[in-house]
Amino acid sequence: MSNQTILKIFKDTGALLEGHFVLTSGRHSASYFQCAKVLQHPEHLSDFAAQIAEHFNDHLIDTVISPAIGGIVIGTEVGRQLGTKTIFAERKDGQMTIRRGFEIAKGEKILVVEDVITTGGSVKEVMDCCESMGAEIVGVGVVVDRSNGSASLHKNQFAVTKQEAVSYLEEEVPEELMKVPVKKPGSRHLTK
Repeated sequence: MSNQTILKIFKDTGALLEGHFVLTSGRHSASYFQCAKVLQHPEHLSDFAAQIAEHFNDHLIDTVISPAIGGIVIGTEVGRQLGTKTIFAERKDGQMTIRRGFEIAKGEKILVVEDVITTGGSVKEVMDCCESMGAEIVGVGVVVDRSNGSASLHKNQFAVTKQEAVSYLEEEVPEELMKVPVKKPGSRHLTK
């Protein structure tokens, strides 16, 4: 599936938003990939997950883990297609943690799956959390890599699509974008 086809799917499902957004990374952008809107359609969820699962099919994977909230849907479907346990990490007091009775054993082979990365911060936090428990990260799979190549998180990293995206530090936001009301659609502020 070409990047143009994938971009059309995002536009057709209302998952590519335009405006002024503060991304989960804290960077500002005039566009936002709301993967939840495209992944609510079973055919797209299945197709995107299949591409990730196919890439990692020959790897020994014990568990698929995703950062909450955005990565849970795609991670669960990738895990289902790979036939592996699927869990998620979530923030508690601002720190990515493994909760809800989920466990990771020493030596467990982990695939981290996320919906969108810009800086890869949430994925890196999940990787660090898993590694601190003695797990081995075997790869990272994402639907949309909008990092412009700057988020190299693992030697075995796969993205369904890489979309060039312009984002800015808060002090770099252009004047014309500053005139647009800011929206914060990400989930990083959720700390339950």
